[in-house]
Amino acid sequence: MEPEQKSFNFASLLLCACMFASGACGIILEYIQASLASMILGNAFEQWAMVIGLMMFWMGFGSLIQARIKKPYLIYAFIGIEIALALSGGFSPTLTYLSYGYTAHYSLVLYFFVSLIGILIGLEIPVIIRINNDYSSELSTNLGNILSADYIGSLIGSLIYVFVLLRYTPITEAAFLTAGMNFFLALVTFVYFTQKKLIPRSVVLSLIMGLTLFTLVYGYLNNRDWQVKIEQPLYDDPIVYSRASQYQHIVITHYKPFDEIRLFLNGNLQLCSTDEVRYHEPLVHPIMALAKVKGRVLILGGGDGCALREVLKYEEVKEVMLVDLDPAMTTLATTHPLLVRINQNAFKNARNTILPATGVTPGPDRQLYMNTTENRRPSPIPSDPAIPGQAPDQTFGQTFGTQTGSSRHLADVKVMNIDADKFLEQIPGFWDIIIVDMPDPSTPELTKLYSREFYKKIKQHLSQNGLMVVQSTSPYLAKESFLCIGRTIENAGFTILPFHENVPSFGDWGWHLAWHPGVQKNKIMDRIKTIEFSVKTRFLTPELFKSELAFGKGLLETDKREINTILYPVLLTIYNHESWLLE
Repeated sequence: MEPEQKSFNFASLLLCACMFASGACGIILEYIQASLASMILGNAFEQWAMVIGLMMFWMGFGSLIQARIKKPYLIYAFIGIEIALALSGGFSPTLTYLSYGYTAHYSLVLYFFVSLIGILIGLEIPVIIRINNDYSSELSTNLGNILSADYIGSLIGSLIYVFVLLRYTPITEAAFLTAGMNFFLALVTFVYFTQKKLIPRSVVLSLIMGLTLFTLVYGYLNNRDWQVKIEQPLYDDPIVYSRASQYQHIVITHYKPFDEIRLFLNGNLQLCSTDEVRYHEPLVHPIMALAKVKGRVLILGGGDGCALREVLKYEEVKEVMLVDLDPAMTTLATTHPLLVRINQNAFKNARNTILPATGVTPGPDRQLYMNTTENRRPSPIPSDPAIPGQAPDQTFGQTFGTQTGSSRHLADVKVMNIDADKFLEQIPGFWDIIIVDMPDPSTPELTKLYSREFYKKIKQHLSQNGLMVVQSTSPYLAKESFLCIGRTIENAGFTILPFHENVPSFGDWGWHLAWHPGVQKNKIMDRIKTIEFSVKTRFLTPELFKSELAFGKGLLETDKREINTILYPVLLTIYNHESWLLE
């Protein structure tokens, strides 16, 4: 049935609103698919480029095939497109996760949904333009109204995804919320055009709408339970905790017969309770034993608290600053009983400040103490000159008493949740020991934290006789990555000393010890000859550390000379494509 007039009326306004909402939903569905591909296939940089590129291609295909839709069926086509988008977009993360757990062809399932959603989004715009042509006086007005609504909706959708959905909902729930909006568009269009008798009433279409609504509501109400059940096949041991934070997907498993606890970030193993000491003791104790001064310690990363646990064994340590991007991780390490048991409650009284991305600012004043004698009243600690904006009478951290009486001073611990690179840019001060305990450089965001620019910033905060240690992946399974990290640290102006140890859960693992070139390497080697650990260790011995400095023939040799920089993140390619060939 033809409309009575060609003017900008309510029908045209409704279609522009639909285009605005579909633009927002379309971009969110694209981002959900790209995020899903990054989590499952890894290498976020490539997956985002592949998913967006593939979607744009299929959107072009969708724009071509819309020409086959005859004019009397355009409204039905639009309703069908929105229903299909709702169902495919809502269930795609769940079904892709399911295929990932049970088949070897999950990438085909992932890209099938990427292609399907791309086709449907490509159909949307030209179909709405053709419908709205009957309500617009001329083509230029029609195109301007529809396209501007789509572009503005895309911006709003991006903001909603980044600042709301990504922060506060699992990816499966975000998909169903977006699908609900697509269905709402279909419902509003169906109701309006039916009431205006522009399309006849249809019992079949009404049943389809009702069934779609029931399916989406059922999926939304059960998606979190499905997520846990679907995830379980991806892990050998029972999942006891699973959460998608703003920055990563965190999973804890627990195999009770062996009391083995494992921590995974984005599906990658980060910690295993049975052998984590083989990683954290070499990371911490050699640098602590070799440092002449260890009053101030900076830990970049290490949100699980295990490195902090080892640092706090030293009475000489007065202040520890731990910087980890994700507040969900440090909160979990502070509160979850399994992680608290592993890190020995290292975060118990730590002063935690979640900082905005725009800068380093101290939080509200708070003073925390732990005493070994009850009813002992500690005195406030002095203000920290390294924290900008702190008033002289403020405290910023954790005090464990003093050396007097029966209360022993351990350390003043501060935890900041902020990007480590931004932290180094904005906070003043020097540290005697800097421990860089970051995840492997598998994404562009992480690769930045292995760049020459990042190490140069660290150098500006390392005291003259200070030492740095860097987690550097596996020199055996990721040899070129390990060597690239070493070259990059050297190029940033450090002298380096590589060492490695076998960690059964990871294989042969490596680190780089580094210091200012003003300190002669032979002096460090002389200290190593007589190295002793002043605290109790469970695994590492002085003799064992000396053996960790030895590498097999050819393991430190390569023809490559590239260094990793922000503008040329060669390490990302090396790590994802030229390493781990022996897994």
